[in-house]
Amino acid sequence: MSNEETFDQDAGQDSGPNAPRPAPNQRPRPPQAQKGSIVKYKAALRKAKRKNAREPEIDFLNITAMLDLMTIILVFLLKSLASSAGAIPQSDDLRLPQTVMVGEPSDEGVLVVVSKTQILVGDEAMPVVTLPSREQLAQSGIEAKHKRSGPNDLYIVPLANALQHAREVDKAVRAAKGLDPSTSEARVAADKTTPYRLLIEVLYTLGQSEFGKYHLIALSGKK
Repeated sequence: MSNEETFDQDAGQDSGPNAPRPAPNQRPRPPQAQKGSIVKYKAALRKAKRKNAREPEIDFLNITAMLDLMTIILVFLLKSLASSAGAIPQSDDLRLPQTVMVGEPSDEGVLVVVSKTQILVGDEAMPVVTLPSREQLAQSGIEAKHKRSGPNDLYIVPLANALQHAREVDKAVRAAKGLDPSTSEARVAADKTTPYRLLIEVLYTLGQSEFGKYHLIALSGKK
């Protein structure tokens, strides 16, 4: 007799306390509902494992970091170009002198442009001083009306006023960068035909305006 038939016969007998017990090697089959629930549970568990093991798909592109990087690169390039001597526009009114020294000029400091006809400070389009003829500049420099105490003085008042404003801005910038704000730097771009007297007056006014260091901009190499 098979195990199934034995189980069926036992199932038909009384289930009282005196009912015969099945043999030790005969096990009743578990209910079908319990077996089905275990199978579904295992299948759901395997499905969850496969879902969690899969790498999440990236359905968006974060370009914030890329934009920040491009902005930094752009600012660096613009600053590099602005500090180059070749970036200073040259014309018949301004021709920079040439030098045999090789290297880029300093990018620190306020820019002072001394052309044949005017003096400019920073990014201002309006000149602070309009220059007279070359002959007069070679003899007595800037006109006496722009001096502090007569034609023999080296102090140029309009230039000093413009440098004072530039000095205040540069002082705040240097303090924000953690640099020494007690003095500022200047970059002087003078025409190659600038009289020595005029150049001395410009440098003297820079020193009197708390610009303790200056750089003379020139073109490197022969052209």
